Amino acid sequence: MLNFDARRKAPVLFLIDDDLVSREVTATVLTMNGYTVHTAVDGTVALEMLGGKDFSPDAILMDAQMPGLSGVQLIAALRTRTPAPIYAISGSNPPEDVAAAADGFLAKPFDVETLAKLLEGRSLGSAEPATSRLDPSVPVISSDTLAQFRGMMPEPAMREIYVAVVADLGKRAQSLEAAIARGDAAEVRRIGHAIKGGCGMAGALQAARIGAVFEELTFDADSNHLDNSMALLGDLRAAARNLERMLEADFKA
Repeated sequence: MLNFDARRKAPVLFLIDDDLVSREVTATVLTMNGYTVHTAVDGTVALEMLGGKDFSPDAILMDAQMPGLSGVQLIAALRTRTPAPIYAISGSNPPEDVAAAADGFLAKPFDVETLAKLLEGRSLGSAEPATSRLDPSVPVISSDTLAQFRGMMPEPAMREIYVAVVADLGKRAQSLEAAIARGDAAEVRRIGHAIKGGCGMAGALQAARIGAVFEELTFDADSNHLDNSMALLGDLRAAARNLERMLEADFKA
């Protein structure tokens, strides 16, 4: 079992899963390892629970595919009710749109140690949360790049470019998460370089800058690279969500 610092409150988790066995087994294992766990059988119940005044989770674990309200729609609704990071969980690869919208992904059955590292990387319950590298003053998309694209192609073609960028960021975020977990600094830098280059060409400035930070990361025995890298991964997913929101607002299908 995990040994939590007695001075630090154990994270409160919200598990949303329609499968009874999966939900109960996961909740039991997490509780035995020091977490406080609340559960919901579907998205509708989850939103009702979050509407209560006494319930404020530190993180949300939601099955990537459930009947009823689920997927990207559920993630969007959850974000209107809580600032808690949202992690998709699934026995197979999640849909690309879900991976891009969530803050991380855990494959079922996931290891408790892996979850702990993921949560600690977000500095849950910490008095000194990791500093975000996502600069809100940086435009989501370069206006110069947009102007160039508009002079070269119709709006539907432009939309397809940014749809592809969002999908690619979702895949690369998953690859980064795996590389960080196994401490593969070379792979982290390689993926960061690819993000910087691809997003730079598309004018996706926020994502390109986060990619550049990943490209320059150095891991050593004395650095808290896991925490910092996981926080940076959250910034990358936030940049992808910002791009997706602009896509929906300015380039409607």
